[in-house]
Amino acid sequence: MTAIDLDALRREVRALDFTRGTPAQVALWREGDAEARANLAIEGMDLDADEHALFDMLRDEAVPPRRAAATRRMAGRAQGSTGYTAEGVWPRGANRHDPRRHHRER
Repeated sequence: MTAIDLDALRREVRALDFTRGTPAQVALWREGDAEARANLAIEGMDLDADEHALFDMLRDEAVPPRRAAATRRMAGRAQGSTGYTAEGVWPRGANRHDPRRHHRER
């Protein structure tokens, strides 16, 4: 697996037209991500350094979870490999709090 070019991806994210989250929303998303990362580690599916950096960048840019899922798929295509199915959803049986899973905004 090749490294994710976070600088290039950040430029692409900043160029997208979408409503960014408020500071309060971002704080909630960060809490959810932290819980999900802890659950993944417990399950032996810990994220690698590039994945951690990607999630941190998406939260720094206040990208909503639904938009973040699309951005993660874009990053995966850029690096040539992801754990996603063709639909962009983490496979059945994966932890439902997996931050790599496609989340729906509520």
